Amino acid sequence: MDRRGLVMGGSSLAALLLVGCGALHAAATQSAFSSARISVIVRGTGPNVVLIPGMTSHRDVWNETVAALEGRYRFHLVQVNGFAGFPAGGNAEGQVAAPVAEEIARYIAQAQLRPPAIIGHSMGGAIAMMLAARHPETISRLMVVDMLPFMGAMFGPPGTTSESIRPTADQLRAITQSAPAGQLSPTTEQMIASMTRSDAARPMLLRHARESDSHVVGNAFHELIVTDLRPELAHINAPTTVLYVYPPGAPISAEQMDAFYVAAFANLTTARLTKVPESNHFIMIDQPARFQAEIAEFMAR
Repeated sequence: MDRRGLVMGGSSLAALLLVGCGALHAAATQSAFSSARISVIVRGTGPNVVLIPGMTSHRDVWNETVAALEGRYRFHLVQVNGFAGFPAGGNAEGQVAAPVAEEIARYIAQAQLRPPAIIGHSMGGAIAMMLAARHPETISRLMVVDMLPFMGAMFGPPGTTSESIRPTADQLRAITQSAPAGQLSPTTEQMIASMTRSDAARPMLLRHARESDSHVVGNAFHELIVTDLRPELAHINAPTTVLYVYPPGAPISAEQMDAFYVAAFANLTTARLTKVPESNHFIMIDQPARFQAEIAEFMAR
C-alpha cells in the first residue's frame, strides 16, 4: 500500500487535519469551568456526553446532532482554543492534544460528572483515546469518529515509527506555520472540500480553517503525526465504538481500508468497528440520521 498516496489522495484519513463547521445554536449554557486551553458549553438533559471536535473545528460541528438528541442527553461541547477563531491561549506553544485531554479530565472532575460518554471526531478522537487510556476511571464509554490511533502510519512506509516519521512531521509543521494568517493553500482548500458531501457545510469548513491559528494548527498536526497511541489502547476498559468511512476516490480498496482499521485497533480487542457508507470525513454532517442512531446504540451498550 502506498500510504503517502493514501494521504494525498484525499481519503478520510487525510481529512483528519483541518476541520470546522456551522453557526452555534443559541440554547446553550456556558460552563463555570475556566481553562486557558478549552471552553465548554452545556446543552440538553439526561446522561452526560462530552463532544470533542477536530482540528480547526468549531464545536458547532455537532449542532445537528445535539439539536436532534438534546432531549435525551446532556451534551458538554468542548472548544479547543486556537481553532475556528478562538484565541490560542494556553495552546499557543507546544503540544495541543495531550494537554487538552488533561483539561477535559479536569473539567469532568470539577463538574463532578458521573463518568460520561466521550465522543471525539478526527483530532478529537485522538484526544478522546488519550483521555480513555490515561484516565480510564473518568469515562463510561468511548466513540472515535474517523480517526486512527497513529496518524504517522499514513505518512510513511510499513513499519513507520514515531521517530522515523518525525522529520516529515517537522517539515509539515514548518509549512503549516508559515502560511499567512487567514489564507489556505489550494491543496488545503481541495482537501477540506473533500471532507464532506454537503455543499452547504463546505464554505463553513473553509471559513473555520481560515480563522484558525496556523501556529496552533502546525503544533497539533505535528503532535498527531508523531504520537502513537496503539500501545495505550490496552489501557482502555470502556466500551468503544469506532466509526470510519470509505470515501469516493480513496486510492485503496474498501477491503484494504477495513483491514487497516482492524490492524490499527488490534490492541483494543473489545472495540466495535463500523464503516458508515455514503459519507466522507464529517459523518455527523453527511449521514446525520445514521450518526444519531449510532449514538443511541452506543449509549445503550
